[in-house]
Amino acid sequence: MDEIVRLVKALQVADKEKVALPAGWPNNELIGDKAIVPPPNSEQTIKERLEVAKHGDIECYDWWFCYKKL
Repeated sequence: MDEIVRLVKALQVADKEKVALPAGWPNNELIGDKAIVPPPNSEQTIKERLEVAKHGDIECYDWWFCYKKL
């Protein structure tokens, strides 16, 4: 039952915040309780994402895989 509640909560958060959630969220071993930001769809979006990362609003491993605290 606990897993069903965790899954429903994850789906609700992902839909509300427009993010993806990693396996095992909120206890993911790589990024913890943070959410994955959807990948960029243009070069302009990549540049904007890297600027946002410089300000600390999101964290990135590279331009493709970024995540943020909810």
